[in-house]
Amino acid sequence: MNKKVTILFSLLGLSLSLSAQQQDKSWSMVKGKISSPWAQEVNPKNVLPEYPRPQFERTGNWKNLNGLWDYAISAKSQQPAINQGKILVPFAVESSLSGVGKTVGKDSLLWYKTSFTVPANMKGKEILIHFGAVDWRSTVSINGKAVGKHEGGFDPFSFNITPFLNKSGNQTLTVEVWDPTDEGPQPRGKQVKKPEGIWYTPVTGIWQTVWIEAVNKVHIDHIKVTPDIDQQTVSVTPFLTGASTGDRVKVSVWDGTTKVAEQTADGTGAISLKIANPKLWNTKNPFLYDLKVELIAKNKKVDEVKSYFAMRKTSIGKDQNGIQRMLLNNEFVFQYGPLDQGWWPDGLYTAPTDAALKFDVDKTKEMGFNMIRKHIKVEPARWYYYCDKAGMLVWQDMPSGDLGNGWENRPGVLDHGSDQNRSAESEGYYKKEWNAIIDALYNVPSIVVWTPFNEAWGQFKTVEIAKWTKEKDPSRLVNTASGGNFYPVGDIIDLHNYPHPAMPSPDYFGKDYALVLGEFGGLGLPIDGHVWQQKNNWGYQSFKNKTDLFNKYAQFTKRLAELIPLGLSAGVYTQTTDVEVETNGLMTYDRKDIKFSEAQMKALNDKLYNINIPVRK
Repeated sequence: MNKKVTILFSLLGLSLSLSAQQQDKSWSMVKGKISSPWAQEVNPKNVLPEYPRPQFERTGNWKNLNGLWDYAISAKSQQPAINQGKILVPFAVESSLSGVGKTVGKDSLLWYKTSFTVPANMKGKEILIHFGAVDWRSTVSINGKAVGKHEGGFDPFSFNITPFLNKSGNQTLTVEVWDPTDEGPQPRGKQVKKPEGIWYTPVTGIWQTVWIEAVNKVHIDHIKVTPDIDQQTVSVTPFLTGASTGDRVKVSVWDGTTKVAEQTADGTGAISLKIANPKLWNTKNPFLYDLKVELIAKNKKVDEVKSYFAMRKTSIGKDQNGIQRMLLNNEFVFQYGPLDQGWWPDGLYTAPTDAALKFDVDKTKEMGFNMIRKHIKVEPARWYYYCDKAGMLVWQDMPSGDLGNGWENRPGVLDHGSDQNRSAESEGYYKKEWNAIIDALYNVPSIVVWTPFNEAWGQFKTVEIAKWTKEKDPSRLVNTASGGNFYPVGDIIDLHNYPHPAMPSPDYFGKDYALVLGEFGGLGLPIDGHVWQQKNNWGYQSFKNKTDLFNKYAQFTKRLAELIPLGLSAGVYTQTTDVEVETNGLMTYDRKDIKFSEAQMKALNDKLYNINIPVRK
């Protein structure tokens, strides 16, 4: 294409995106911080419009409530008129894209209000309201009546709002939020009241899509899907609402337009389907089967949901030297990827657009990584969908919190240390949310590892928590405490070592645990014009140009290649992007500058997957 034409189209696209932002004068981005390219594509009238739940999809009967809502910030003892301005949902109030850019804190409340109508095709049905995530305690009201309360900043939740709706016309939705950030005992990841170093800006309020959905009184609430490649089966357990004796559930598995298997049962337990000659999901060929679940009541189909799953297995097994290895589909696959914190300079926890959310996954794959460690944050469901589609293995951390007494930040220490003495309230919040997160993400094929604790951050009752995690989901590996205090429990021993690669001792740990390097690297390179702030930027080892940065990274991959035959099963490089003052990303925080050549990175990383490690059969 002619260069002048290309420039013309680029300018036209910029003009259209800017006009989209300017069509509502009550909102504009908060100025003063860098932003990603997708920020200019945000349209207040069409914010994150994609269906938010790809693994449990009902078509046609849903409505997105994202957009401009009224907001107010008040003292905890007050209920103000909610008219201090407009906030763009679902961006946290502290973010630039919210249009507000204010902090709230433990002594204040954040209030939201909007109105919506129920579409004609939803009339006469049960109306559910869904929140992808709200940080932290939220109370939801419809037309002035309290519907319910939820505590947890990272797990999705829903309420049936049918009894609270007006018969017609506008419905008023109000959400009250309290979030103490690091001044409370709840899980909160890396948010702190005073950001610095590895600790970042608070995220308060709604930060994932809000939407309503119409269902029949008798409907499918959720499903649980467990593949078994050894038995060539998939187990589907439906959980029903309003079902009666005699109701039936039909489950069918599809490879494109070809029906692979079908089974009909009463829906009171697991339904097992035989998958003959299964196509296995792996990092090179991430094949996904489509799944359809239908609920039949009184010989009539009353509900149908579409989903997908993968035939894949994650386990550990010994190599020919007796060292435990992480296995994928009963074979050793070296798992290598970046520490991915999922932060954005404009949206904080929330990517500006769905394309932005997908970009990080695709770029990581393009660089030759086959795994991502999702670091003490939970992403929207669509992020995991893109990992499933790309063949990207995921290690899922539990967001940490309540560092409290006894906390030590000691990366690399592998000893028994001491568990933190957390209050009953603090333990309760952790257990409740970890349980909800695993439930919400259980069906995601790409997740192969659960990590209850990072380093010794809030680490408590380690043996109990690790055993509980394994019992709740025996199909995945448990990395008990990544870089934290060691206890003889779980599947993995995880060392953190900066900046150079290292590994736990095979002689000491290798007979019982898979050995991984859960964090290393942190090679820093600030790029002018792409930093969060001008001062106090840092990396674990800093460089002045991309050539020296790449050469050091190449040395690291060479050392990793030496460690793999000795027993190393996986490595996690810090990190995907710069985050606030951390400038040790593969990309800048705004994603506008890639610090490494993708092709050169892939050439280095691919060598790590070609080291043959036979496994005992």
